[in-house]
Amino acid sequence: MSDEWKAEESGSVDAKSWKLLEKAVLAGVQEQRRARRWGIFFKLLTLFYLFVALALFTPISGLSKSASRSGSHTALVEVKGMIADDEPASADNVVGALKAAFEDAGTKGIILRINSPGGSPVQSGYIYDEIHRLRDKHPDIKVYAVISDLGASGAYYIASAADQIYADKASLVGSIGVTAASFGFVGTMEKLGVDRRVYTSGEHKAFLDPFQPPKTDETQFWQGVLDTTHKQFIDSVKKGRGDRLKDKDHPELFSGLIWSGEQALQLGLIDGLGSSSYVAREVIKEKDIVDYTIQDTPFDRFAKKIGASVAERMAMWMGWQGPALR
Repeated sequence: MSDEWKAEESGSVDAKSWKLLEKAVLAGVQEQRRARRWGIFFKLLTLFYLFVALALFTPISGLSKSASRSGSHTALVEVKGMIADDEPASADNVVGALKAAFEDAGTKGIILRINSPGGSPVQSGYIYDEIHRLRDKHPDIKVYAVISDLGASGAYYIASAADQIYADKASLVGSIGVTAASFGFVGTMEKLGVDRRVYTSGEHKAFLDPFQPPKTDETQFWQGVLDTTHKQFIDSVKKGRGDRLKDKDHPELFSGLIWSGEQALQLGLIDGLGSSSYVAREVIKEKDIVDYTIQDTPFDRFAKKIGASVAERMAMWMGWQGPALR
């Protein structure tokens, strides 16, 4: 009897063991299936993101624009925002768009639509020179600058290279001047009890250091640099505007002041009042407008927002800043 009970108990234990083993095997198989499903899901998700990235970052819009350029049209190039090397309104972007517009056989006229406070005198000068070069190379295609909200300093520098300038009666136009700004922290350093220690191998290597008192000779030298840049600006505007500019009766034109479009018309800063569509329709006589502006991809804009441009702006706000036509 005892042996039979032991046998039954042993059989029961074996059955339980097999059931546990079976459950463990089934659980392992189910886990593998689950892992395989998640793996397939994440792979598909990765492919989806890749397709989305390609759709966003590939200049598909540029291809559609090229297709629409076959017929007669007015070419449009935007100069929007700060004029600087790493901004949408950089010389590379604006000049590249202008070259494409000039070289298109369907272009009947070009509109530079400007809404900018200015920026780098170097970038503005590059664009100004290229407009003159391209106009000489393509004498049959005229360039019209159209100022929307703001066309000041470096932006007006660029506009003055156009054949004609238009603006709204309430646009802000002018500000023909040069500025350079920084901060002085000498008093703050003294109050905090902090010493500034600068080691240089040149007498003026720490030129205009915001943590040291200004030196008269360096201030005078820097003023000379700004005056020279201002003279270059004035000469370029006079060359572009010619006799239309009423500067003999209004020397304040070059003082850095800014005027409304209505006032600018009377001063010879602009040639007429009108929008881009007005110029295309009534002046160029070609109402179909094709945008040649070079656009940053979303990735470029994102990188600039979180990358070097942030550091550059912090440096400009906290200390030294070079000359600017603003």
